[in-house]
Parts: sequence; structure tokens; C-alpha cells
Amino acid sequence: MRSALAAATHDQIIFDLAGIREQYATLLRDLPSIDVRFAMKACPVDEVLTCLADLGAGFDAASPNEIAQAIATGVPIDRIHYGNTIKSDRNIAEAYRLGVRDFATDSLEDVAAIAAHAPGARVFCRLATDGGGALWGLSHKFGCSAADAVRVLEAAWAAGLTPAGLSVHVGSQQMTSDAWHDAFESLADVLTALNRRGIFLDHVDLGGGLPALGYSDKLGRRLDPPVDKMFAVIREGMERLRQVSESVLDFIMEPGRHLVADHGAIRAHVSRLTSRQQRDGERQHWLYLSCGKFNGLYEMDELQYRLEFPSHADTETDVEYVPAIVAGPTCDSDDAYAHEGLPVRVPGAAASGDPVWIFSSGAYATSYMTQGFNGFSPLPYACIQ
Repeated sequence: MRSALAAATHDQIIFDLAGIREQYATLLRDLPSIDVRFAMKACPVDEVLTCLADLGAGFDAASPNEIAQAIATGVPIDRIHYGNTIKSDRNIAEAYRLGVRDFATDSLEDVAAIAAHAPGARVFCRLATDGGGALWGLSHKFGCSAADAVRVLEAAWAAGLTPAGLSVHVGSQQMTSDAWHDAFESLADVLTALNRRGIFLDHVDLGGGLPALGYSDKLGRRLDPPVDKMFAVIREGMERLRQVSESVLDFIMEPGRHLVADHGAIRAHVSRLTSRQQRDGERQHWLYLSCGKFNGLYEMDELQYRLEFPSHADTETDVEYVPAIVAGPTCDSDDAYAHEGLPVRVPGAAASGDPVWIFSSGAYATSYMTQGFNGFSPLPYACIQ
């Protein structure tokens, strides 16, 4: 990765496919009975998707366009599911036409639409979680209560669909193992209630949420998620659900950032390092980069990416650092981080044009980019083997 960045002469994001392969293998060693469905939204890059498909991964798609992109990798259609609970009649019909037969749901209205436009399909119902412990909780827009999940899957059965599974999502970049424990408690309760009603499922989808390891928080403190403990809780929870269920259960997970975030890095450059007096009379340094919230660093509201300045790494004298707010190049005030907490330490001699490496930026970098807000183009990308 570093050699590829060192060789880069223009701004771009670089994906390390070897690193992604290794991360995938590590995940399967920790959770050997898991069926991986990569969350495409995290990195909809054809080369990355093909790399994962070649390893045996399936795909969690959220739209007909994502389904078509997944099919193009050559993955079998039964390894692609429509994981978005929000979909129009047209979306459902198009997914069905493309061959998808597994649909997420969380409401009676959606079940009725699936029955009408994807007759005979399989559905899995998403349970709501509180999102506690995650950087992005995902606790309001998706998922239903345990009682609703029973009603939804009963309605699916009555409508001629196959009630096939349950799913959860504990929140993106989950930082606690307790969230997984709570999710398994809810899943066990619903499985038990469904068994009593003669509805026997064939899988549980544990969603996304597995964290990346290379981020810092908004105060600049390195995040240290207890991944080993998470895996232990997940293994124990899976075994409990097998004991609760009266049918044989398979388990799916939808990792996104966990597989790609730490294996993508951006080569950017310094636009300007400035110092100016603020309204409170204090002087503040600002480091303006060539990319920011709208072209590669969308998630900087919640985290800090690790920066390195290769032009200042090998100097004979000690590098003097200054605290600076890091910001992108646009004229939007949200295009910055360190509004809260501690500024980022940057070389005081940083000059316009100096290269900057931005690490652990492989997740959501390409998918959240604008088409060119303020005239700043989306970053091109390259993949290394």
C-alpha cells in the first residue's frame, strides 16, 4: 500500500486487494460458519466486488442498480439479496426480474408489495436495535419491534411468500460487544414466538456493524473496538439461536467497512496551511486539503482519519507540529473536522502541494462522493493486487 501511495503523483484513492483478501480470510477464521454478503454501499468498486466474489462472498444490495452491479461479478444470483427495507413497487419488480428471490422487509405494507410484485419470494424481517455503542446507530429508519416481526412474517406466509429469516443491524462501526448480546436476546425471543406459531426459519442475518480498526474519534483518540470479544459473543449467540430454533439455521453477515476501510488510502495534497485570528481573539491554524467531505472524506463528522505527510517524515531535524483544524477545499463550512475536541497535529512547515496520505479511508469514500460539488471532481481510484 505505502509503495503504491509513494508512486502516486496525483490525487486518488488506492484499494489494496491483497489486504482485503487477507481481511476476508481472517473474518472466516473467526466466524467459520458465516456466509458473507458484502454490503455493497461501503465500496461499490467493480474490482473490489469481483475480488470478494472470487473469494466466495455474496452481496447485500440496496437497489436494482446494485443488484445489476453484483450480477456483473459473476456471483450466483442466489447469493445476492435485496437488503433494503425501503423499496418501491418498481424496485421490487425490477429486482425480481433480475432474478433476486430474497427480500428484506420490516412492515406489512412492504410484505403486500413484495407479494404483488415478487410472487413466491423469500422474505427476512429486520428487527430494530437501539444502535447504542455505534458511531452511526441506524436506530430509527429501519427495523420493527419483536411483536411486529411476528405479524410481518405471519402476513408473508398468508400472502404466499416464504418467511425465511430474521435480520438485525447493531449500528455502523459498533464499538461494544454488548450490542451483539442484546441483538441475540431479541432474535431468540422472536424465534421462539415464531416456532409456537409453526413458522420455522432457515437463516438469521446478523447484518453489518463490525468495525474498522484504523480510525480515531473526534478528539483524536485511537478507537480500539474489542473485536475479539465481539466475535466470541457472536459465536455464543449463534449457538444459542441454534438451540432455540426448531429448524436448522444458517447465518449471514453483511460486513462493509470491516473488510475495506483499512485497506483503502487516499493520496491527496495540501492546499494551504493558514493561521488566522478567530472571533474570540485566539489564533487558529487551518489545514486545507485537496479533498474533504464531498470527495472522499464524508464520514469526517464522526471520526478522524490518520494523516501522514511524507515530505516531512524524513527530515534531519525534528518536525515542529501545530494544532490545526483539517478542512476540505470547498466553500461549505461543514467541509471540516475538529470543530469539537482537539485539533489535529500537522507539520508547521506544510506547504501548498505537499502530498498527504489519508489512511483507513477505503469505506464509503467512493459511494458518498458528489459529482463535483463546487467544481472539485470526485477522486479517481486505482487497485493494487
